[in-house]
Amino acid sequence: MLFKIAWKNMRKSIKDYTIYFFTIVIGVAIFYIFNSLGSQTVMMNVSADTREIIKMMTTIMSGLSVFVSFVLAFLIIYANRFLMKRRNREFGIYLTLGMGKRKVSGILVLETLVVGAFSLVAGLGIGIFASQFMSAFVANMFDADMTRYRFVFSGDACIKTVICFVIIYGIVILFNTINISRCKLIDLIYAGRRFEKRPMKNPWICTIIFIAAAIALGRCYYLVGSDKVNISLDGLKWILVTGVVSTFLIFWSVSGLLLRIVMSIKKLYYKGLNSFVLRQLSSKINTTVFSMTIICLMLFVTICVLTSAFAIKNTTAENLKKMAPADIEFKVNMNLDLFAGKDQKYSRKQIENSHFNVVQRYEKKKVDLNKYLKESCEVKVYRSPKLTFAEFCGDTIQDVKEQYPFMLVNTGEDIVTISDYNRLMELFGGKKYTLAEDEYMVVANFDGIIPVRNRVLSQGRQLNVFDRKLKPKYKECQDGFMDISSQKLDMGFLVVPDDVVQEKWIAEDCLFGNYKASAKQEVRRLEDELRKLPLKSTCIYASKQEIADASLGLSAMVTFIGLYLGIVFLIAGAAILALKELSESADNVERYRMLRKLGVENRMLNGALFRQIFIFFLCPMVLAVIHSYFGMQFSTRLLTYVAEKDQLFTATMLAAAIIAVLYGGYLIITYFSSKSIVRE
Repeated sequence: MLFKIAWKNMRKSIKDYTIYFFTIVIGVAIFYIFNSLGSQTVMMNVSADTREIIKMMTTIMSGLSVFVSFVLAFLIIYANRFLMKRRNREFGIYLTLGMGKRKVSGILVLETLVVGAFSLVAGLGIGIFASQFMSAFVANMFDADMTRYRFVFSGDACIKTVICFVIIYGIVILFNTINISRCKLIDLIYAGRRFEKRPMKNPWICTIIFIAAAIALGRCYYLVGSDKVNISLDGLKWILVTGVVSTFLIFWSVSGLLLRIVMSIKKLYYKGLNSFVLRQLSSKINTTVFSMTIICLMLFVTICVLTSAFAIKNTTAENLKKMAPADIEFKVNMNLDLFAGKDQKYSRKQIENSHFNVVQRYEKKKVDLNKYLKESCEVKVYRSPKLTFAEFCGDTIQDVKEQYPFMLVNTGEDIVTISDYNRLMELFGGKKYTLAEDEYMVVANFDGIIPVRNRVLSQGRQLNVFDRKLKPKYKECQDGFMDISSQKLDMGFLVVPDDVVQEKWIAEDCLFGNYKASAKQEVRRLEDELRKLPLKSTCIYASKQEIADASLGLSAMVTFIGLYLGIVFLIAGAAILALKELSESADNVERYRMLRKLGVENRMLNGALFRQIFIFFLCPMVLAVIHSYFGMQFSTRLLTYVAEKDQLFTATMLAAAIIAVLYGGYLIITYFSSKSIVRE
């Protein structure tokens, strides 16, 4: 009997369950997808280092899932409150007809179980299907081989998802039972007739508060957006607190100003149903100031997290193409007897060995590097005992010390001959240069040091390099690098004419090369052999594949964490807005009925309803976008080495697409659900 009633109630109230069902299904799907990442990577052909990164990522995802489960639990309980509020009169009728509170609770338990079962099955189905596309995305992130791809079902993720949501449903059932046991019959019967008294706010007070909040926000925007301001940790805390309080005050003051401002524009206010729409909208914002603030901040976090994650991913992929143009780099220290510091002690054997370059050292071990490399380029790095970074800076060194107090300024400057550099650029596919016999140039790509060097170069600073006076050919650093990496971290080196250097002052010998093999499996096999070769302790080498594994692993981890948290926060914010709007629509059924009696057409009513919902959803989003614009400027400075500004546009478009689909989806569902409610 109770099941029959519960089933009929659900069929009758299907429009009320739309947001509830949609939220649970999306939550289940997202929870499953991100907890199945470990299973999706099993069939991928990746290196051992990448496999370890994936294990660490899945561990982090499991930890984040605990936090996400609390967010989803709050959302589902919050949505359930809306359903309870919509059905107060129905419960009151049950009690009036003699049904006990226990049986009413039993009906709610059955409804929760049925809806929960349907949403869990639907969410898992969508999650399992979507996770197959996620497998391709994961493979792309890790540059993995997908030749062994197969359909993947993660039993662990499924069990974890089921357990999590069963616990959440259990909590929902407990809340429903407690609410029914505490409710009074008179409150249930007259629930739809109670309206809150909403007094008008003083417009002058609202204006003053709005201006003050706008000035405070403007100050925060300047501090986080300006390159000239250094923010301490305590200063950042105050900026965050000020931003939160100012956001609250903006919404509080706008709720009082909006209606007053539009009322002063008679033609706009009295056009169509604008007066009704604006009063309804003002009333909604007035009663949801705190909720609007929280939703705005959640959207702000969502935009920043998603954009930053995509920017890091795009920057990493782009840097790998540009910053690692060779497959491998060998490097050995030379002439230790000349460059050893006071605290450095080397054995006689180490000193003797330091007089041999990379190729010679491997030949001594009967290893022919030509077996592995189809092409190579040797670069000798020189250091003059008299030319340090402090000597290069000259009179500006004091300013440099003040700006960078921890920089080691007495280290020798790296020097490379123009012929070596041009041969390296031929291998890298970079730009070649020419120098006169009395010229030098500086090559660098580290943004933190380039302004310092440019300041010196712009003054035409002449240097004494191996007892030869040289002047700068260019007034600024030339963009470039020598060591392969995944980031722009080259602090700079001098390029000089070939006849300037002295062979005894070779500090490092570098050998860059490309493998004979091109297939990934062959490359991994060659690198495994190279790891087993002698000289591992004295010859430093960096490989493009190892750099890619490390950097892509970090990029993937950040991207997935950003996607997971960003989507969950987005769903939470949109769902709360939707439920607030649906609750208001339920309370205003009588007002819409009165408008129909006055002769207002359904087309006008639907248009008025859509404008209300659209503006209501737009308000927190607009302020969140403004927050994000300045927040991302701070983020790009904070993440300057892993996220470049030129990647922000693409990252922003990707984030906007995700937000538009989910946020817009909630807006559309809210409109159609509200339209059904006000037609009652």
